[in-house]
This record gives sequence, structure tokens and C-alpha cells, in this order.
Amino acid sequence: MPPSKRIKTAYPGVYYRETIRTGGNGIERVYYAVYKRNGKLIETKVGRQYADDMTPARASIIRGQLLEGKRLTRKETREAEKSALSTKEWTIHSLWEEYKRRNESLKGLTTDQNRFTVHLNAFKNLKPEEITTTLVDNLRLTLTKSGRKPGTIRNILELLRRIISFGVKKGLILQSQIAVQFEMPRLNNERTEDLSPEQLISLLDAIAKTRHKKAGNMMLLALYSGMRRGEMFSLKWEHIDWERGFINLVGNDDGRGAKSGQSERIPLNDLARGVLMSIPRMTNPYLFPGKGGGKLVDIRKQADAIKKEAGLPEDFRPFHGLRHVYASMLASSGKVSMYELQKLMTHKSPAMTQRYAHLRDDALKRAAEVATDAFTQVIGETNTTSSK
Repeated sequence: MPPSKRIKTAYPGVYYRETIRTGGNGIERVYYAVYKRNGKLIETKVGRQYADDMTPARASIIRGQLLEGKRLTRKETREAEKSALSTKEWTIHSLWEEYKRRNESLKGLTTDQNRFTVHLNAFKNLKPEEITTTLVDNLRLTLTKSGRKPGTIRNILELLRRIISFGVKKGLILQSQIAVQFEMPRLNNERTEDLSPEQLISLLDAIAKTRHKKAGNMMLLALYSGMRRGEMFSLKWEHIDWERGFINLVGNDDGRGAKSGQSERIPLNDLARGVLMSIPRMTNPYLFPGKGGGKLVDIRKQADAIKKEAGLPEDFRPFHGLRHVYASMLASSGKVSMYELQKLMTHKSPAMTQRYAHLRDDALKRAAEVATDAFTQVIGETNTTSSK
């Protein structure tokens, strides 16, 4: 939306412009103050109508404080903060606190805080340049000896690396001061989960009976379409192309949609279509809205409850596991090529789809046995005729 014209208020030196409301839902006013200080004309934004609960009266009070020098403009505040940050001596702890302050809405901060408190406590008072490769190696070995899984160790080391990288990226510390190298434990990411026919029937029965309908529908969609949990969290009604029969996964900067960050689309088969059509369409743009109508960020507890009701293995992952079930069933059918499977799973690389290659091979072997049966039958019939 292009900048709108100034609109005067009843208060001198206070005006507003109309702009799109934060979140894209409607229009709101953005208030500005105009005043002179030391003979210089200053114009500064003082707040948004909804986001900052700003009114013309409040804007006028702020203008008076700015005029008297009792308050800094937003630009002056940013410059003062930047100056203070640049002269501060940073430790791992203070960098972590600054990271949280700038990313307070980031998913996973609670888990990361627990990792920091439990495992990185010995590092918190050290400056980033004091973190050596030997210290990091000792931490990795200590965690390994204590029985921590490679994935857990990797997450802890990654958090420490992320904190240091944040300081460099934001100009709080110098890259030239950092010499530490991180040796990450190798992970076996080739784990492919599957369900037996009996387990699958038990799961479908549990979903049909559960009171957690939202989680149940999401699990069905993962099973019938192979969609990722994050893609379902971001799925909006406008992303469903009913006429052409596709689900559009729109990737953009806020992480919405396809994991690849690119625009992807997957076919809408009859089973997935049935799930989507069973969901009541309300005024909310999301198919699976979270609290307050916003984007859903977590549904693990409800999904785990359904998993328990179905009697599935404890280590089975409700969404990612069902995505694997979807891919495994397609591969083992023998009717879908590895290229087609890669496209259906929206894998960026063929290597990611190779974990299902053995299932495809098994299907081809079964198909080849048809020739054995056919030849055996012909040979048997020939021998019978010859013996007469």
C-alpha cells in the first residue's frame, strides 16, 4: 500500500496516515508528531492505532515530551541502544539474553532456555573469544559419556554456535575474535517409520473416536498427502485449488508453507479432499487455526493422545511418521517412480527420497515374479501335453 496523505487531528502538530494493519487485517492509523527543536523541524512516528494503542491525545502528550527534550524519538532511541551495545563487553550469557530479547516470539525458545541452563552453564560467563575448540570438544565428550543421544548433543552445540553467530551477525562481536570450531556428532537421519496394517486400522479407529478433532484431521492429512506438520500449521483456505485438484504450499520469509522456502504444490487426492471437505469453513483464513484465531504453533499433546489411544509405539512420531507411511505405501506399490515420489514429497534432492528405494525394488521384484509364474504355467502345460 503506497503512503497515504496526511490527515490532521484536533491536536496541533499531530497528524496520521492510514496504512494496512499489522497482520494484513484491515486499515489502521499511524500517528506522527511534528515539532521544532533548536530551530530544526523534526517529524517522527509516535505509534500505531492498534499495535501501540495510540490515540491523538496520547500522540499529543508524546509530542510535548519530545518538544521539551524529556523523551527521545524512535530513531534517537535506536541510536542510543546501538551505541550502548557496541561498547558493551559481551559474554555468552549476555549474548543469549540479547538473542532472546530480539527473538521473543521465536518457537522453541523455552526448550533452548532449558538446554542453556542445564548444559551451557559453565560457558555463560565466558566471552565468545574465550570459547576454544578444546572446551567445545570436552563438552561434547562429557555429554556423550553421560549417555546423551547424538541428536541432543547436536542441539546443545548448535545452540552455542547460534549464540556466537548471532553476536557476529549483529555486529556485537568481531568475527576475527572467534576461532572455535564445532565438531558435530553424526546423526542417522535415515530412520523411516512405518505401521503394520493392524496398527494403521487401530490409528484410523482412534482418530474417528477422538475428541481431538483438529489433531485427528491433521494426522489424516499427513497420512493421505504426506504434508509436513509446519505446512499444515500454515495452510489457508486460499491455498486449496479445488478446481485443479492441488494444495499450494507457499514458502516465504516467515517460514510459512513449504520447507524448501519455495512455492510447491501437491496433488489433492480423493482421501485428502475428503478430509478437507469435512472441516467446517469459518471466517478464519487458516484450516487449523490456533488460539485466538491466529496461526497454530503446536498440537503435540493432542496428537500424542491419539497415538496413545491407538496403541502405537512410543517413539512413533505422529506427523513425520505418517508422512513416512504415505511415502512407503507409494514406493511399495510399484506404481510410482522415485522421481514422482520425490515430487510428491517435495524433496529438494533425489538423495532424500533414496531411503524408500528398497521398497520400490521390492515391488519390482514382486512384479518380476509374475514372469516366473507365467513361464512355470506354460512349461507345466507343455509337459502335460507331451506326456499324453
